[in-house]
Amino acid sequence: MLTLLITLCVAADPQPEPLWPGAAPASVGDPSANRPTLTAYLPPKDRAVGTAVVVCPGGGYGTLAIDHEGKQIADWLTARGVAAFVLRYRVVVKDKRPAPLYPAPMLDVQRAIRTVRAKASEYGVRPDRVGVWGFSAGGHLASTAATHFDAGKPDSDDPIERVSCRPDFAVLAYPVITLDAAVTHAGSRRNLLGPNPDPKLVERMSNDKQVTKDTPPTFLFHTDEDKAVPPMNSVLFYAALKKHAVPAELHIYEHGRHGVGLAANDPVLSTWPTRLEDWLKGRGLLSPAKP
Repeated sequence: MLTLLITLCVAADPQPEPLWPGAAPASVGDPSANRPTLTAYLPPKDRAVGTAVVVCPGGGYGTLAIDHEGKQIADWLTARGVAAFVLRYRVVVKDKRPAPLYPAPMLDVQRAIRTVRAKASEYGVRPDRVGVWGFSAGGHLASTAATHFDAGKPDSDDPIERVSCRPDFAVLAYPVITLDAAVTHAGSRRNLLGPNPDPKLVERMSNDKQVTKDTPPTFLFHTDEDKAVPPMNSVLFYAALKKHAVPAELHIYEHGRHGVGLAANDPVLSTWPTRLEDWLKGRGLLSPAKP
């Protein structure tokens, strides 16, 4: 009986699916380091609200915090009826996938959003309720998705590529936003753009400078004591959103280190997901979607 229970639990775990059927675009180095995937965590059908979120774990574009910024986030979302899709985007891998990464991670998150939207009926979600949530460098990637998007490529032979990659909302947790050397996280910038990037590329990927009126509504969370990614990153993005009249909410807690995830063991920081839940409710994203 115990063996059967273990087998059932293992069988129930969602499996990652490749983002592209063949080689991913912008592949460099070892093919094994160029296989971005998406893992779907779906809520029970009787609790599903029709909202989906692509989750981008952090890790400085050199690793991925899949557990506390991926799987735990998926569990939090599915408990609220939201379908979660954890993205393993391309990062720098020693001797396999060198820096600079650009534009590979951006292509990965755009493809992930297109995939969820193109398969919305299969996943039981609404194509107009597909968001993105990122942490740290994954927050940079999520803010990239929110500021670098298109309506789809109508002439593409791939039906997924014909779908828009614009997220309908964004959640950014202690995100890298700017790649200005004075404010950014140096490791993320180096891994994404290399040691001596073109200033025009630095500006293009400093996402506070790419906000427009079409950037989706955004929720931001940061801590004032963050030594890895200064909270000014979130402030810059919030200010840019307000300049363009994009709905936004920003929470900066006085205390707390970088990389806390949901901060379940901190009596103060653990309240930030409740603020997020309130924001999602206020936007109607936790109410069952009408057909």
